[in-house]
Amino acid sequence: MGAYETIGFVASSATEARDAALRLGARYAHVAPEDADVIVALGGDGVMLQTLHRFMGSEKPIYGMNRGSVGFLMNEYREDELLDRLRSAQRSVVHPLLMSVRDIHGGAYAARAINEVSLLRQTHQAAKIAIHIDGRPRLEELVADGILLATPAGSTAYNFSVGGPILPLNAPLLALTPISAFRPRRWRGALLPNHARVGLDILDPTHRSVAAVADHTEFRDVAQVEVSMDRTVDLVMLHDPGHSLDERILREQFGD
Repeated sequence: MGAYETIGFVASSATEARDAALRLGARYAHVAPEDADVIVALGGDGVMLQTLHRFMGSEKPIYGMNRGSVGFLMNEYREDELLDRLRSAQRSVVHPLLMSVRDIHGGAYAARAINEVSLLRQTHQAAKIAIHIDGRPRLEELVADGILLATPAGSTAYNFSVGGPILPLNAPLLALTPISAFRPRRWRGALLPNHARVGLDILDPTHRSVAAVADHTEFRDVAQVEVSMDRTVDLVMLHDPGHSLDERILREQFGD
């Protein structure tokens, strides 16, 4: 199989994904995912993100096939010619965001995100957030339901649904997007260089409590958050020719 000598299969809990794993496992020789050169993930975008997180730091390439409801990151599901598809697949390399959190009790935590880091109000009261970029104050007070920082790979997900821009995969940018901003009314977010260090200070964190989420890892009652891209970690996704993430992002912008 060229550079890929062994395959490992992972599947979401969905019946369609589990059944597909059984059928593919019966057709193709495979090993445990931890021992494989390439991993085939079966499900939707959720299982792709979970698999990328699970093997973060290993640089194992992940080839997803859609057996879920949302498959932006996935290839079309076909059982035939899997080995040929893996040989000809194109690589997309992305880096995660590293989120560092300090909560109101003095606890310090860290987590990585492939799509986005989001700050969300925990109560009926809007969050109040001060924004610093590379240590310099940029917005003294954002009053909103929250704010998120998205990578190009994640720009078509939550970021896009709250009105943020879609970024080409190779763009050296991050999207900083408010969620239901109340003040300033005209602020719609910012495009930042992907080497930026973003500081988010929660104003009145006790009474206007905020949660910080890195993809699916959540910390509550946060007081301060810092986010930057972690270039020490390469995440490799494989896509069929003509269906790369760059192509998918272009299609998304034109409503395809």
